[in-house]
Amino acid sequence: MAVQWNENLSTGIDWQDAQHKELVARIGSLMEAMSTGKGKAEITNILNFLENYVVTHFSKEEEFMVNRSYPGYAAHKAEHKRFIYEFTVFKNEFEKEGSSSSMAIKVQRTLMDWLVNHIGKIDKGLGEFLSSNAYKIKSIMV
Repeated sequence: MAVQWNENLSTGIDWQDAQHKELVARIGSLMEAMSTGKGKAEITNILNFLENYVVTHFSKEEEFMVNRSYPGYAAHKAEHKRFIYEFTVFKNEFEKEGSSSSMAIKVQRTLMDWLVNHIGKIDKGLGEFLSSNAYKIKSIMV
């Protein structure tokens, strides 16, 4: 099962969509590696990517929400914290035990859940807010 970017995941925020496309490509690489029995080897690459991604992407997204007075900011940030916790658990497990097939499966499932439920719903909610009349009126009044 190939994972590819599609416009249903688009938030309409160009920089955010570009970063999400990179994440989707990385998930696709992990899934491709897993389908050919090389998932254990790909874990190092995906964990290294995520280590940077959770810092740069989440901080930019949170700053973006604050600057636009996004009403869903607190809940959105809480989701980021949850993902960072899950990532930290994976990273610690990797450092203690090394790569394994079971770890590849856990990471893949977590990333697919993030793709569908966070990017596909929560991040899209941010994009919908920014394109809404409520935000446009609020921006004019400030």
